[in-house]
Amino acid sequence: MKLYADTPGRRTAQIVADLLFVLWLVLWVWVGNQVHDTTMALAAPGRETAEAATSLSGGLTDAGDYLRGVPIIGDDVATPFDQASGASDSLAEAGRNQVAAVERLALWLGVSIAAIPILIAGAIHLPIRWRFARRATAGARFIDTADDLDLFALRALTRQPMHVLARVSDDPAGAWRDRDPDIVRALAELELRSSGLTIPARLSG
Repeated sequence: MKLYADTPGRRTAQIVADLLFVLWLVLWVWVGNQVHDTTMALAAPGRETAEAATSLSGGLTDAGDYLRGVPIIGDDVATPFDQASGASDSLAEAGRNQVAAVERLALWLGVSIAAIPILIAGAIHLPIRWRFARRATAGARFIDTADDLDLFALRALTRQPMHVLARVSDDPAGAWRDRDPDIVRALAELELRSSGLTIPARLSG
């Protein structure tokens, strides 16, 4: 798989674009993490409520158990403590539910804030890089001998703009039919350059 162009200018642009894309990913992952952590701070009151209510419930239960051992009036005296303990348990459960809700909110906020810009950038950058890699890899496989340049010259005649072909020759098609080596090479270089390729050094000369 050929990921980068042979031509220095285009290769540099691709490397810079890839680095910017990676930095973009890192930036939004960091932003998403910050949003997650900031949102999680909202869970602190619920967590403190749950811990305090759980501690209070335990204390009331212990007090009720102790008073229940008092002769004759023990059960009557312990009942309010049991009821208060149950209310504290309910309060603790409400605090835990609040913490769970904030955790879910923090997760989805963090993921959404990071994912949306990452997906937008990926939808633009990755298809461009994939198309280049596919085209350049396929083109590179065909450059084995000098005779292969003829194929790229033919593609140039069918794909390159007329004003670009005119800079190569007044009659590029005729020169190609006559197998003019200089024109064939110039046409091939045009097509290869558009794919981010250059003629291999072994075929130079």
